[in-house]
Amino acid sequence: MIRQLAFDLPARPALGRADLFVSPANALAVASLDGWRDWPQNKMILVGPHGAGKTHLAHVWASDADAVLVDCGALPGADLALLAEESAVVLEDADTLAGDDEAEAALFHLHNLLAERQRPFLLTASIPPRDWGLHLPDVKSRMLAAPVARLDAPDDSLLSAVLVKLFADRQITVPPALVSWLMSRMDRDLGTARTLVAALDARSLAEQRPVTRQMAMDVLVSI
Repeated sequence: MIRQLAFDLPARPALGRADLFVSPANALAVASLDGWRDWPQNKMILVGPHGAGKTHLAHVWASDADAVLVDCGALPGADLALLAEESAVVLEDADTLAGDDEAEAALFHLHNLLAERQRPFLLTASIPPRDWGLHLPDVKSRMLAAPVARLDAPDDSLLSAVLVKLFADRQITVPPALVSWLMSRMDRDLGTARTLVAALDARSLAEQRPVTRQMAMDVLVSI
């Protein structure tokens, strides 16, 4: 069989409001972010497991609030005063900075600068702030005081919609029956959905044939 080299080019994810599917698994979190103008002290922590859709919701909110998105790894070296001049700020994966005193101190100062300027501040994390393991009492108290919006594990309607969206992002057309078949056999999280669709895309390109159930069966065994 002649195989085509498949370059691992990143698919461009659709992260806009129109691509957001609301189900019981995320409806409360979506409503909490939509009500950002009424957040207590202008801050919110969005909590959910890896692959639950935090990045998508953060991008939707950033568009609504004209916010800048910051990766927590870049926070210690950032110009915090300049960052606090933005209309709003999103700090992604905030729980991963716990235990790094420099990063925790940067979070503390950014939080205070944004509070002084009354700028909205959204943080995302995989676990609630009480479980982050923060060292500095001042930053811990401020994170514990923030309201929390929770994303639940994806239900059937959300997982199905996300699979269809991921295939569409890569311009792959699959029958609804294949989506249902995948859902009944895959780990039920959105991270697995992304890995699975990426692997099927690579396999389809390499073999120059459409995605089939047999191909999906082979890929499910390998991931």
